[in-house]
Amino acid sequence: MTDPRVSALAKEMLDAYTAGLPVAVPPSAREGGCDLNTGYAIEAELTRIRRAAGRRTVGRKIGLANRAVWRAMKMKTLVWANMYDDTVHYATAGEATLSLARMRAPRLEPEIVVKLKSPLPPAVDAAGALAAVEWYAFAFEVVDCPFPDWKFQPGDFMASLGLHAALVVGEPRQVQRDAIPQLVDQLATFTVKLSKDGQVVQEGGGKNVLESPALCLVEFASAVPEQPGAEPLRGGELISTGSLTVAPPIAAGERWSVAAQGLDVPALVMRLTR
Repeated sequence: MTDPRVSALAKEMLDAYTAGLPVAVPPSAREGGCDLNTGYAIEAELTRIRRAAGRRTVGRKIGLANRAVWRAMKMKTLVWANMYDDTVHYATAGEATLSLARMRAPRLEPEIVVKLKSPLPPAVDAAGALAAVEWYAFAFEVVDCPFPDWKFQPGDFMASLGLHAALVVGEPRQVQRDAIPQLVDQLATFTVKLSKDGQVVQEGGGKNVLESPALCLVEFASAVPEQPGAEPLRGGELISTGSLTVAPPIAAGERWSVAAQGLDVPALVMRLTR
């Protein structure tokens, strides 16, 4: 049976998410607190509620894929949360339009997203992780924090759906087995430019997510089995591997694009509406 406090927090967070309302006090700052395990329990209850309402989970977003953040937040590894059939969208010919309706303080994260073709096994290296990947693509994850000033603890992150509001997936590139060694190198060294309305506003690259999106998958594959109650990684899941740049705030009316150098991945363009 689900802990009544976990159920109540899940309902509160989901209601705020659905209505686009802020949450004045994060769960971690309330009586009883909210550690990471409690946050995962809330996220699991959110998933149960959403599935019972007819939604499908289609993958997972990786969050806080930065060792400096781990040290600051006293974490041992990255965190993750589910993505759904109503939050994941696909661009057409590399372009998409997304509504920011009901979002509270959205920010944009350019990421590499992969689709697993087989379960992602633990204790693999970067090449082994990519051997389980069908394709990779650019994606824009829109993250939305309900808490004041974007301040939260790891348990709050999990309790608020992993801050996940939407994922827009670009044109994929198939992973060819004989090209995996080269792809391992490219994912560690490629760079990106993130532009708003035609002007570059952020630069980054693969090194910003645990030195490479492939190494981020390695860490993820090891972390999932260590989390009590976590569902195993399955073929067909989308995995969004973390932000390649600093995540800037976004607003309706803007046009965002991301392009890579040193990696064969098509550019992605997204227009934002209310």
